Amino acid sequence: MKIDILTLFPTMLEEVFSYSIIGRAIKDKLVELNYINIRDFSEDKHKRVDDYPFGGGPGMVMKPEPIYKAIESVRKTNSRVIYLTPKGRVYSQSLAKELSKEQHLILLCGHYEGIDNRIVENYIDDEISIGDYVLTGGEISAMVVVDSVVRLIPGVLSSEESFKEESHYNGLLEYPQYTRPRVFRGYEVPDVLLSGNHKKIEEWRLYQSLKLTYMRRPDLIDKLELNEKQKKVLNEIKKEINTQK
Repeated sequence: MKIDILTLFPTMLEEVFSYSIIGRAIKDKLVELNYINIRDFSEDKHKRVDDYPFGGGPGMVMKPEPIYKAIESVRKTNSRVIYLTPKGRVYSQSLAKELSKEQHLILLCGHYEGIDNRIVENYIDDEISIGDYVLTGGEISAMVVVDSVVRLIPGVLSSEESFKEESHYNGLLEYPQYTRPRVFRGYEVPDVLLSGNHKKIEEWRLYQSLKLTYMRRPDLIDKLELNEKQKKVLNEIKKEINTQK
């Protein structure tokens, strides 16, 4: 996969992606990341990329010409151009899976009061928001998208199980995790995890995963098509919670 990030702050992104899992994926050539400085495409002698909004109002708007040239400098027939903006559809694990199957992503990081809407209407394939809040620019959003997408590329993680058990991958929150020591300041690891009984451990993890999701994110439960086993466990959880009230 190839990912081109169009930004005003390329060094900010280079530093973040040089470490850990993403850094190794780049080194192993499982993904190619490029940082395109939008200012390089400005014809202004001071390399300005923004101007006052027509109709008045606060702040500045990013000009269309530099953005258009930046996009066209890397766009191919298989490219998917994404504008990171609070106006976009909310990002999710299912969307991360979808993007991980693309061959070429172009991520456009907005700034100031946003970008000229003629770019959005004519040169953007998708608009994505990472949540209902406002950030200074699109760079942090790009970090979120790149990290969540790249880790799904085959070979990036040591085992496919590493992400298939994680929160949101299968629509549920992940079950609690424990490691050594067995007893920490008087707090013990659940006995079932030390039993060696893999069936019991699997049942415990399913129960905990469903319980956490039901209590903290019931909206996720509503979106899932639970199988018969999951439905049975969820009913047990509901009975347990109602008994405690």
